[in-house]
Amino acid sequence: MQPHDFWQELHPAGTFSSEPPFSGFFPVSLDDGRQLRLPIRPLSDGKHALASLIINQASFEVQDALAADLAKKLEPYRPEVIIGLPTLGLTLASAVARALGLPRYVPLGTSRKFWYDEAMSVPLSSITTPDQVKRLYVDPRMLPLITGKRVVLVDDVISSGTSIVAGLTLLASQGIEPVAIGAAMLQSVRWHDRLDGFGAEWRERVVGVFGTPMLVTAGEGLWGL
Repeated sequence: MQPHDFWQELHPAGTFSSEPPFSGFFPVSLDDGRQLRLPIRPLSDGKHALASLIINQASFEVQDALAADLAKKLEPYRPEVIIGLPTLGLTLASAVARALGLPRYVPLGTSRKFWYDEAMSVPLSSITTPDQVKRLYVDPRMLPLITGKRVVLVDDVISSGTSIVAGLTLLASQGIEPVAIGAAMLQSVRWHDRLDGFGAEWRERVVGVFGTPMLVTAGEGLWGL
């Protein structure tokens, strides 16, 4: 497969084996059994790798399917507002809000507008841009939409947990506690410790479409669990 071929097509259930070893891609399944191929990204140690999802490069078919699956899983939490984490989480958050029948969603941002309040921001870094420390802002004009509401915080992928904790910290500073956290992919379990450090109750509030493991080398070009 070419890099631009990933995240473009959903395949019928059982098309790909979910048993290791894996070569070139890692297959994941939605609740209805349809499968999606994710590229495998080797880590710098040369011994481990992770499956990758860049949701704003996915086809609309795939984006809609992931949003519908996540929306269904979030329905029991009775969300009134979806809050999206930048940057890639905004694509999913918008689609999830639509799938839930909500009229809009509330995006957090990393670009400071002149009317923003620096006190309503926290530092933010991500696993894909570890050397770039930005600030995460909530638009003060959006606070009436989320204060006192049943909100869900949505990101595309939860990996290290850094972005989710930044989002929770920012919302907590405004007296807002999400009823759930949603993501398309739960990438390995590295985020557990960081989220547990924010509060032991949070891990059970995390909802994902699918989870992917840390992969290890299993021969030339092959990866195992």
